[in-house]
Amino acid sequence: MTASSRICPPRQGTALVCAAACWLGFFGVVLAVHSGHAEALDSTGLLFWRGDTLRPLGSARLLEAVRDVTALGGVLLRNLFAVGCAIALLFMGLRREAALLTLTVAAGWLVNSLVKGLVGRDRPDIVPHLMEAGGHSFPSGHSFNSAVVYISAALAFAAMAERSTVKATLVAAAMALSLAIAWSRVWLGVHWPTDVIAGWLGGAGWAFLGSALLRRTASATVAAVEEINESGTPDPLEPRQKP
Repeated sequence: MTASSRICPPRQGTALVCAAACWLGFFGVVLAVHSGHAEALDSTGLLFWRGDTLRPLGSARLLEAVRDVTALGGVLLRNLFAVGCAIALLFMGLRREAALLTLTVAAGWLVNSLVKGLVGRDRPDIVPHLMEAGGHSFPSGHSFNSAVVYISAALAFAAMAERSTVKATLVAAAMALSLAIAWSRVWLGVHWPTDVIAGWLGGAGWAFLGSALLRRTASATVAAVEEINESGTPDPLEPRQKP
């Protein structure tokens, strides 16, 4: 029995329902922001837990901890994690899952960048920024891309688990981590609450959508690679026989 035959991916219907729910919420936030109905939520959420200096309450250690959390959603760490997961899946013989993860992450980054450019929302200026942040504000790139990377990776590895409780734990842990990263962006004053809500919903929705719709594309990619290998090109993952 091959490694790929042992995996049990999430049901396509379940993944599509999760994706639809997330994207419905995403477009709801977009409409609220566009119509101006989100201004009260944004102001209240951004000023919550802040003192007279408009800085979050808490010690310097708490600030450092929040910066550590937000770093997990930064370009370097999240992409290193994604690459590491893809390599691990390859060495386990799960080429389709590795291809699926890679396609989902790459396409998600493009989608988030496109939406950011179309909306063009400025970052909040009513509180001090506690770290450097550039570019447009909506949706939060940290929130969107971390949800894509961590939830997609969790879905890939959860497919190998036989027990449903293990699958649920992996996905729930990934969702909790990406939510913590989203929350850290508001705490640091570099995003409005609706930026991170929309970012997380969009990223989670994209992860589930990729799991449901890109599986056939991933399978085709793997089949093409296997055809090349069968034509005589050595597989780098296969151990070489000693002479």
